[in-house]
Amino acid sequence: MASRRKGRIAAFQALYAYDITPDSDLDAFLWTHDESKPEPEWVNFSRLLFRGTLEQLEEVDKRISDHLEHWEISRVQRIDLAILRMSVYALCFQKSIPARVTIDEAVHLARDFGSDESYRFVNGVLDSIFHSLDEVS
Repeated sequence: MASRRKGRIAAFQALYAYDITPDSDLDAFLWTHDESKPEPEWVNFSRLLFRGTLEQLEEVDKRISDHLEHWEISRVQRIDLAILRMSVYALCFQKSIPARVTIDEAVHLARDFGSDESYRFVNGVLDSIFHSLDEVS
């Protein structure tokens, strides 16, 4: 598995855990995530996504809320919300990662970890946010 993909999975799972228990420790989670010693590249990428998302959580949640049609953010499934939060952070604050890569990876995560309809929901919200970023630029 590619190191960035491992990093995204770990960060998304840590964000999900954080949503349930806000005192979650990403470092402890990463070390139990993989029995072997973590590869520094994916661990550092996970930390960047996790910490960056939390640092920008208010802005990230506002963008998500602004692009939910007939939904409140509190009604979004926690798995979908963790994927959206991490991905919106990447779209808005990690310009070096192509938007299509961020959206594609989010859709893969939603397919693997979410409900049957999660990937469509995640794709729709992220696509809407992505297009709104083009309008702002």
